[in-house]
Amino acid sequence: MKALVILDCQNGMFSRGKFEILRKNILKLQRIFKSNGDIIISTKHIDNDKESIIYSGNVDGLLDEQLSKSSNFIIEKDSPNIFKSKELNDILSDYQVNEIVITGFNAEYCCLFSSIIASDRGYKVTYIEDATATVNNGDTYEMQDLDIIDFVGCILDWSGEVEVLYFDEFRKKN
Repeated sequence: MKALVILDCQNGMFSRGKFEILRKNILKLQRIFKSNGDIIISTKHIDNDKESIIYSGNVDGLLDEQLSKSSNFIIEKDSPNIFKSKELNDILSDYQVNEIVITGFNAEYCCLFSSIIASDRGYKVTYIEDATATVNNGDTYEMQDLDIIDFVGCILDWSGEVEVLYFDEFRKKN
């Protein structure tokens, strides 16, 4: 069985840019997963810092309603490592998940960490590059021309440990 993991698609993230391609592709992935009888897991990063763009004490910390309503499970977390969650590990075990598909925010944190750790735990991992995004840019890391999404996708792809696909490539295979 496969699990679609939608990382931290919270209101505060969406308020920081235009993420319509991410939204469209995650919605299309959800339809594929539902029709195949696979599970959908959304994560919600809990942040108690009032200055955070996903502060848990207001609407910014809430999951995007459109992207979370099809989820079978919602997992709260406070780390880029989703596998620290006993609840997540129990779900993956109970449903005999052997493949995890990674989408959501932020590509260079939760998406990257989740992909690497899932691979290390023996899951087949697929990272959907055009269903991930970041609220950061090259200036954040003092590398003006850095395309973060492409950079993370290349690292994961070149590792040989994670399959990196665009949505259309994934759709053709499934």
